[in-house]
Amino acid sequence: MSSTIRFMNSGIGRSVRFLLGVGLIVYGLFGLGSVAGTLVAVIGLAPIALAGWGHCLIEPFTPHSRPTA
Repeated sequence: MSSTIRFMNSGIGRSVRFLLGVGLIVYGLFGLGSVAGTLVAVIGLAPIALAGWGHCLIEPFTPHSRPTA
């Protein structure tokens, strides 16, 4: 699991999370519409924020994994 976290914390992994977040926002606002689309768009903010922060969401839940400062 640590190799997955290392990848997700790398530049490429952060870019993937950013693009995933943008994709969720676009799909939610333009693909779904209504309340469900707004909810999906808001959820899409999480991968963008985590990509900017530089940590993977599953990092705190894995054994032997300590966030870097």
